Amino acid sequence: MAKFLLWLILLVLCWPLAILALVLYPFVWLVLLPFRLLGIAVGGVLAFVKALIYLPARIVRGPAAV
Repeated sequence: MAKFLLWLILLVLCWPLAILALVLYPFVWLVLLPFRLLGIAVGGVLAFVKALIYLPARIVRGPAAV
């Protein structure tokens, strides 16, 4: 909603720039998509490394008492 309100303000202040932003937004989204996927993959690898590092402590601690 905030993006839409900012776009409306831009439309009132400078309509050619607002129309250009509206047209270019899908292309920018497509260009940034690989970086988002890379971020998800890096996050998964870091979570896996963290689990490997904490594994010995979890084994020594034993089962959790519920």
